[in-house]
Amino acid sequence: MRQLAILGSTGSIGTQALEVVCEHPDLFEVYALTANNNVDLLVEQAHRYLPEVVVIANEKKYPELKEALEDLPVKVWAGADAISQVVQMEPVDMVLAAMVGYSGLHPTISAIRAGKAIALANKETLVVAGELVTSLAKTYGAPILPVDSEHSAIFQCLAGEWDNPVEKVLLTASGGPFRTKTREELATVTKAQALKHPNWTMGDKVTIDSATMMNKGFEMIEAKWLFNLAPEQIQVIVHPQSVIHSMVQFEDGAVMAQMGVPDMKLPIAYAFSYPQRLKNRTARLDFRHYNSLTFEEPDMQRFRNLAFAFDAVRKGGNMPCILNAANEIVVAAFLQDRTGFLRMSDIIEETMRKAPFIPKPSYEDYVQTDAEARKIAAELTIKLQ
Repeated sequence: MRQLAILGSTGSIGTQALEVVCEHPDLFEVYALTANNNVDLLVEQAHRYLPEVVVIANEKKYPELKEALEDLPVKVWAGADAISQVVQMEPVDMVLAAMVGYSGLHPTISAIRAGKAIALANKETLVVAGELVTSLAKTYGAPILPVDSEHSAIFQCLAGEWDNPVEKVLLTASGGPFRTKTREELATVTKAQALKHPNWTMGDKVTIDSATMMNKGFEMIEAKWLFNLAPEQIQVIVHPQSVIHSMVQFEDGAVMAQMGVPDMKLPIAYAFSYPQRLKNRTARLDFRHYNSLTFEEPDMQRFRNLAFAFDAVRKGGNMPCILNAANEIVVAAFLQDRTGFLRMSDIIEETMRKAPFIPKPSYEDYVQTDAEARKIAAELTIKLQ
């Protein structure tokens, strides 16, 4: 029975992970659940799964959560430090890192230092501090198993091929809801339009990142660290049908692809159970429903965030951290109708230009960089309204 700590249990990945647990009660047990603000759903999950510990990151919500769970034999904690503590608890076998954004970095590092297996759904952890995180994982013997569908696809393609050098990986992208829109049309798109992804159901922040293609830029950076690749070995390809989740090309020219319907429960279950595959009830891929599978080159003139991600990873140091911090600020502003769709890229570009560059950052440097870049981006958001 594998004991799981699910960080971000009320989000899209967290709720689907709990569905996987429900389907395999003989294999998985929930030891800890954490959420940022959603007390109602966290209470519902606690009653259903009876974890040892629940944690609410927003300490103002603690009294409400504590009162709602007083009839259960469940420890109730609050605050970011409590999340970092719970992942280190001895019974925990695996930590699902599904918190959104920079907030997932510290608890993931804490879990790695405790030698826990990491099912990584928080791509910002490797975007912000990939060199530090992968080095710590090696030092403490903490395996990192990818949960993102694209990285899980690459991981599955590499199974049994670990000794064969990779020539390149082909990271597929749906293209999001605005794949065919002109730059002029992008200038007037709304939040409601951006939140309608054609293939995947995700949280608001990730959905906006997909619409700007920043999500694919982050995935490219994550792939670099997960699979020890140079940026030049990662090719982003727009594949609107989202049937091929990613591919690996080897030195002999052979290309391995992982395919399936768009359903996050498959990569979640694979990370939880690796190297075994678990039977699931999700829909199966039926090729009779697909007359063609198409592929396109991404347009980095219209979707500049993808180009910024390549720029950031090539420069290295704390630049990806700056990129992520600026992006979190502008996405929040866009969701609050305080900035426009194309303006987000303008603010990110200017923040990358203004924020101090550190070639060899420490953890403390990342913390300082994140704060400084957020401040710069927030000021630019107000200035460029």
